[in-house]
Amino acid sequence: MEQNVNLLEGSIVKGLSRLAFPIMGTSLIQMAYNLTDMIWIGRVSSNAVAAVGAAGMYLWLANGIATVPRMGGQVKAAHALGAGETEQAAGYGKAAIHMGLIMIAVCTVLCLVFNGPLIGFFKLNHRSVVQDARAYLVIVGAGLIFSFMNQIFTGLFTAMGNSIVTFRSTVVGLAANIVLDPVFIFGTGPAPKLGVAGAAIATVLAQAIVFGMFLLAARKDTVLFGNIRLRSPSQREDWAQIARIGVPVAAQSIVFSSLSMVIARIIAGWGDAAVAVQKVGSQIESISWMTADGFSTAVNAFVAQNHGAGKKERIRKGYGTAMGLMAGWGLFTSLVLIVFPGVIFRIFIEEPAVLPMGVSYLRILGVSQLFMCMEITTAGAFQGLGRPIPPTVVGVVGNASRIPMALILSGTLLGLDGIWWSISISSIVKGILVPVWFLFVLRAFMKRDIKTI
Repeated sequence: MEQNVNLLEGSIVKGLSRLAFPIMGTSLIQMAYNLTDMIWIGRVSSNAVAAVGAAGMYLWLANGIATVPRMGGQVKAAHALGAGETEQAAGYGKAAIHMGLIMIAVCTVLCLVFNGPLIGFFKLNHRSVVQDARAYLVIVGAGLIFSFMNQIFTGLFTAMGNSIVTFRSTVVGLAANIVLDPVFIFGTGPAPKLGVAGAAIATVLAQAIVFGMFLLAARKDTVLFGNIRLRSPSQREDWAQIARIGVPVAAQSIVFSSLSMVIARIIAGWGDAAVAVQKVGSQIESISWMTADGFSTAVNAFVAQNHGAGKKERIRKGYGTAMGLMAGWGLFTSLVLIVFPGVIFRIFIEEPAVLPMGVSYLRILGVSQLFMCMEITTAGAFQGLGRPIPPTVVGVVGNASRIPMALILSGTLLGLDGIWWSISISSIVKGILVPVWFLFVLRAFMKRDIKTI
């Protein structure tokens, strides 16, 4: 496709930027997508935000599961494309889609059948919040096929060096969500007022539109998707290779979301308003981590293709360029969250009892944004090399440490702020350890011959 970026030749800054900036733009649009939901839901009440936040934890968990075919398919397809093995790349793409379809079926059934016990885990304080959370989980759970497949499509298009398709599709999805949210939440014309359930319906419809655009782009592609034959069985070895890359990455995401659920349950002890603060605060903070995650995806594809082509020096220079760009972004987001927390949080929730908690959240988490960007970007480089274990180990251990830290610090005079500090401190530690580990791995990698992964 003409929109594919050549990651193997030419200027590293230009090639990486051409791939990364649309992905970063996509991440910012996705952030705006989520923030739009929060702005409209926040206009209903903080209880409505708490309901969406509780149900959203399970959707986050489901997205972590989708990381297996998405990340495994992306890395292995990029390795094959970098080595000029188009048919093998198509085999990985087919296996990723088949794997994703099975995961979709399992996750959808869990959301539809067990929504009661799942929401009950959080021990929310108001019955209306529980009912809204269950309704949201059922509706969005029924539409998981769209969010799952969108992730897999994103990974495979990125493996080709084509990030424009994802950017364009996400822009259209955002526009649809902006229009549909107020229609279904507050009711417009013949559409009834549905509140939290309306937000879920708008989300599913917007994701379905994005899915449709991905399908259209895939049908026009001749590099990868044109060679995928979904009706024929995928190879067991391709599944194994995808799982080898994707499972460690997904494990970190799943553990992270699971631990966040535990923390959310601890936070619920301060009331449903505190749960709403965590939901809104994490969405605002996503201006940093979603952008870094998008850039990490570009670094992943860049490193993977050059690994497949045996271009080690280009990998080293590309990583250095990426880290420099992300350091600037991390510092900028830290400044914004620390200096303007009240102005930003007030956009979503204006209730006087909730605002001070939101301001504290943003200021405390603002301290760690630079380190979080460094960790996420380096994780993408590790994955591109086919070495997902190191960032997974640091991520799992670091995230697990939040639970005891939260219990200890919240028992001091810090109170609820102690929980926010447990998150920020662990991010700082991870943001130091993961890049240092990668430098040792990269040094050893540069001294040896590249082996096929």
